[in-house]
Amino acid sequence: MQTETIGTATLETWTPEEVAQALEAHEIVLIDVRTPQEYMFEHIPGALLMPMAFFEPANLPGQSDKRIVLHCGSGLRSEKMARMALEAGFEKLAHLGGGFGKWKEAKLPYMGTDMASGAPKRVTP
Repeated sequence: MQTETIGTATLETWTPEEVAQALEAHEIVLIDVRTPQEYMFEHIPGALLMPMAFFEPANLPGQSDKRIVLHCGSGLRSEKMARMALEAGFEKLAHLGGGFGKWKEAKLPYMGTDMASGAPKRVTP
């Protein structure tokens, strides 16, 4: 995990493996900031959706029990939204470095779409 201090706040950048391990252990709330269409086509199981267009830091859950980790397709949108939340008063927030692209590159499982039926399907690379 990489960290960056921004004033008195900390921005954490997690690897796909760190996110996968913490998600499996139920230690984080993973929030996808991509569009609903991107999420519907493929997403990380267990990730909640809060699209960037509707992102409001005040609506994020608290972090008393679980760290919030944001993610998007490449890490750019999630980092931008994490910085926005830090500016809004969060003391520490994390995002998935490299986003969903790095998740897939790390060959971690995700929910995809069966192109023949349009139904969701678990993809285990």
